[in-house]
This record gives sequence, C-alpha cells and structure tokens, in this order.
Amino acid sequence: MAFGRSERRTSPVEPVTLKILVAGGFGVGKTTLVGAVSEIRPLRTEETLSEAGRPVDDTAGVEAKRTTTVAMDFGRITVRDDLVLYLFGTPGQDRFWFLWDELAQGALGAVVLADTRRLEDCFSAVDYFERRGIPFAVAVNVFDDAERHPAETVRDALDLDPEVPLLMCDARDRASAKKVLITVVEHAARVAGDRRAAAAT
Repeated sequence: MAFGRSERRTSPVEPVTLKILVAGGFGVGKTTLVGAVSEIRPLRTEETLSEAGRPVDDTAGVEAKRTTTVAMDFGRITVRDDLVLYLFGTPGQDRFWFLWDELAQGALGAVVLADTRRLEDCFSAVDYFERRGIPFAVAVNVFDDAERHPAETVRDALDLDPEVPLLMCDARDRASAKKVLITVVEHAARVAGDRRAAAAT
C-alpha cells in the first residue's frame, strides 16, 4: 500500500454577513435601490397611497408616486465570496419612525439617500445616524428632472462632517447602487478601526 500525500480538501469560505440600512425621505428611491442590487426577489411592504394618507404624505416633487413602504424593504447582495450584505430599506414617513430603532439594531452602517429637489427630507435620517454613532454615507439619487449640484454644495447644505462619504448615484442602476454599498462598508470599517485605536490608547 502506497502512502502518498493526502489531498487537502478546502472547505468553502463561510461568508461574513453584514446588515446595512437604506434610509432617506419619502419617495427618494430606497425601494428602487434595494431592488436594483438584490440577488433575491426583494421583500417589499408597499401599500397604495390613499386619500386618507394624503394630508400626511407630502408628495410635492414626487407627484407620480403611487405606493409607499409601510414597514421595510429587504434584499441581499453578495459583494465577494466572503462578504454578503443584508439590506433593510426603512420607511420614509415620520409616522413609521417607531420602526427605525428595531431595524437599526445590529446594523454595520447605513446609506442615506438624498433627492436635491427635497433635500430637507433626509435631514432627520442624517441626524438619526449621527446621534446613534452608526457610520453612514450620503448618496444623492440623481433624478432625471432634478437640478445638478456640486457635491460640496450638497455637503454644505447637509452640514456633513468631512469624513462622511458623499457620492452621486442612480438608484435604478445596479453598478451605481453597488458602488454606494461598497462605499458604506469601507467607511464603516475605517470608523471601526479608528474606534479600536482610540480605545487602545
């Protein structure tokens, strides 16, 4: 019986799974972004806008919108063999804010989608993540009929800290949306490294 070198079997890499929130104002494109990148059929909790909700749902600038997220959107994307992102899109209206604390538990980071036609709608999301110390990036969803503004002008309007990433995107485009998510992961990793370094000193 010959004794040769046994072949070493390589077990598949168990991917790291990370939770990312996709937040922003009403009608900014959160459901669209999750749907654009998700490799599974996204879970959506959308309801048709009704006359009863018209007084509380400000549709100025997004008059064509017919549905709204009432709980969350959920999707999944494999960024690399060893990295999978679970995406949770938050509802945009103030009356659903009680869900945010639940959705934010265990989140590595967040995307705050912004629409320059209604920039003030993302202020509350920016404030939310700043107060809770959750790393986030701002992605300006460039709508076809929206006026284009330089990134620094948007940064100043949102009063963002210099280290917060800000980039332009098209939430309908998979490659553009994926770039946003990678930016968030990289930013969150830097923030975590800085916090560990600070704790060690």
